[in-house]
Amino acid sequence: MTATATAPHTATGWLTEVRAAPTTFAQWWVLTVRLIVPSVKTGEIITAIAAPVTFTASFYIPLNRVMSFAGLGFSSYAQFMAPIVILQACAFTAVSAAFRAATDAVSGLDRRFDAMPMHPLVPAAARMSANVFRLAIGLVAAVISTHVIGFRFAAGTGHTLGFLALGMVIGITFCLGADAIGTYTRSPEATSQMLVLPPLILGMLSTGLAPARQFPHWVQGFVRNQPVSQYAEGLRALGGDPSGRAHAVTWSLMTPVLLWLVGTIALACYFIYRQNLKRS
Repeated sequence: MTATATAPHTATGWLTEVRAAPTTFAQWWVLTVRLIVPSVKTGEIITAIAAPVTFTASFYIPLNRVMSFAGLGFSSYAQFMAPIVILQACAFTAVSAAFRAATDAVSGLDRRFDAMPMHPLVPAAARMSANVFRLAIGLVAAVISTHVIGFRFAAGTGHTLGFLALGMVIGITFCLGADAIGTYTRSPEATSQMLVLPPLILGMLSTGLAPARQFPHWVQGFVRNQPVSQYAEGLRALGGDPSGRAHAVTWSLMTPVLLWLVGTIALACYFIYRQNLKRS
């Protein structure tokens, strides 16, 4: 009788343990869908598409004639300014990423996840997956909108793929840093305000909209060497120019780009890892 009574209990307990311990992949997938589906239903995707279109129009319409007259060394202003549209699309996605991370932190959702049988980095990985989804849509919209005003890939298939890959890596880097900031600040309002000014200031004081020589002499060193300018120059070289005036893709040109990316990714991953493990 004892063996007969114990067997069903043991089987039930085994089934309960199996159901209560989903795989890390399944947990990541469920949390990723939790973030992507609402963004589609609420129209957030439309905003991700509209933002690059707005950036393109706001940069190109007022500056095209002025900058073309001043001389850029490129076949058209559209060819010159396309990288800054890509970078602004990445920055826009990063602001959304920071807001989402801060919202999860302040709402107590991260603490609820901590109480579950879940790896502490799964929520952050799910947020990044959703960010990559929105980033891909934003980059496609940026490429299409710049194509409409005259931008063309002119350096071959390999360089075109490199342009798209670099744009995606830059966007992921921005999102990683933004996620770390949002998790630490735990304030959606403060986070959004904190991340609005840096892209604006660095974008204006960069070679994304004008060559460094058109800035005052005392600020040219900063304009030329800050990360947004380095990213813009790397994208511009990979995009090429129909007239053949773009810089060649060389190690000396791309090394600062890679160093900025590696350094930012390493720093962001360190803080995300530290913050998530501190709660576990």
